[in-house]
Amino acid sequence: MTSPTPSQAPEDIRLVVLDMAGTTVADGGLVERAFDTAARELGVEPGTPDHAGKLDYVRATMGESKISVFRHLFGDEERARRANAAFEKAYGELVDGGLIAPVPGARETIEELLAGGRTVVLTTGFARVTQDAILDALGWRDLVPLTLCPADAGGRGRPYPDMVLEAFLRTKAADGVTQVAVVGDTSYDVLSGVRAGAGLVAGVRTGAHRDDAFREAGAGHVLDSVADLPALLRGAG
Repeated sequence: MTSPTPSQAPEDIRLVVLDMAGTTVADGGLVERAFDTAARELGVEPGTPDHAGKLDYVRATMGESKISVFRHLFGDEERARRANAAFEKAYGELVDGGLIAPVPGARETIEELLAGGRTVVLTTGFARVTQDAILDALGWRDLVPLTLCPADAGGRGRPYPDMVLEAFLRTKAADGVTQVAVVGDTSYDVLSGVRAGAGLVAGVRTGAHRDDAFREAGAGHVLDSVADLPALLRGAG
């Protein structure tokens, strides 16, 4: 865990917005496996240069709304929606197959934050049906008071700030955005928090991106895991 920078340490975080896959949920590379299924649906075969280039883009944009990723990769809306539907179906089937688990300490972290009087919101770049499948598989349906996907915030996912601001508006847990913390495993998570004006924005090393990407996106902190968040918040006051 990096040392807190005093100017970035808010005195009173009331709302914590946490990403799911890669941050609180370990999915073991299911995104790439589901992408393979979606790519085949659109005629892109593994082992080809086209597939390799598209997979590189998927990796680089982890955290972004998946339909936005497919719009970039496949151009027209009809093909993007076909790819997205195939991706969500494949990912959901993998989830139902028991291939996900909580990041170690994630549930305990969420429970500690809630017990301390903070509000926790879980967000994702997946569609609602996939988000619900993950929550059900982990037994997390009632763990937090609110979960959000891009459609819940007008359709724009990360790196836009919309889901963070939606969490702020819906929960009314914070007096201002400086009382909001945003934590995720991708530069897109970080950027969404920065754009929302969150008082604390942290990247975690349990997922897709690493320190340089977090810092470039504007992270004030980089943590080994979301399990380090309670200690950071205690240090921040």
